Amino acid sequence: MRTLLIVNPNATSTTPATRDLLAHALESRTQLTVAHTQHRGHAAELAQWASTQEMDLIVVHGGDGTVNETINGFLPLPQVGDDQIWTPRLGVIPGGSANVFARSLGIAADPVLATNQLLDLLDPARPPEKDRRIGLGITEDRWFTFSAGIGLDAEVCGAIDTSRAKGHAATPGRYVRTTIREFFRARRKPPSVTVRIPGHDPVTGVYYAFVTNSDPWTYLGATPVHTNPGTSFDSGLGVFAMRTMGVLATARTVREMLRPDADPKSDNIFRVDDVTSVRIESDVEAALQIDGDFIGRRNVVDFTIAPKVLDVVAPPPVSPGHI
Repeated sequence: MRTLLIVNPNATSTTPATRDLLAHALESRTQLTVAHTQHRGHAAELAQWASTQEMDLIVVHGGDGTVNETINGFLPLPQVGDDQIWTPRLGVIPGGSANVFARSLGIAADPVLATNQLLDLLDPARPPEKDRRIGLGITEDRWFTFSAGIGLDAEVCGAIDTSRAKGHAATPGRYVRTTIREFFRARRKPPSVTVRIPGHDPVTGVYYAFVTNSDPWTYLGATPVHTNPGTSFDSGLGVFAMRTMGVLATARTVREMLRPDADPKSDNIFRVDDVTSVRIESDVEAALQIDGDFIGRRNVVDFTIAPKVLDVVAPPPVSPGHI
């Protein structure tokens, strides 16, 4: 098995010791090439090279942004009439601040445990029918693995990116403080977002909206946050839109999202857990994030689902809403 290990040495929780352990473990099982990312977009370049070399496996040790870059580097978007090209399987060893994609797949948050888990899943004696193939979301002509958002969460991602550029770590505490600050800024403005889903009436008067490909939407430290517990890598997209910026109403919604048996519902929420496409429009240019990365500002964004397009080295799925 020919394997490329892509390491983001600047990811929040990667360490030289963990990188060496992972490389040594993979060398014992595969024909290994190790590459460290050196700039934004480098993971995509490395993944594209691995695909052209018809490597069997790409393992990413980094955060959600590095995983997203990697997938967009080797997995072509679906187009009618395209010939099938070689696509490696993907393995992930968490190394970022949240690692939502890996943890939603059932991969251990601890990199050492995740490495042992990966080796077990790569056992040649493991039946092929145990291999896992998942769906991904598409927006802005690129893949997203677990979530994209318009409005508040994208503003938070943009602020965190700015903070990182100044040398501040993206800790859970920083995310909470940034979210509170951006929330009180956003609530001064009128709602500008409309959500359009085939088969549904337009949803107007929305302040911000999330589109998810899995559950949970994110993690608050070790705590999963659920917007669409009926959404999974094997279903359509989840849509969650808020029609209020009231402090008490928002606090009640957040409390519900943090419950282990979360099922967020209220007159202030529009939520659907399994759709094939959604369009989000905004009267003013609104912030957009994809898998935790701030992309820019848009007036119109379309989202679609592509089922069963990515082979991942991950445990079998559990029921939606259970972590």
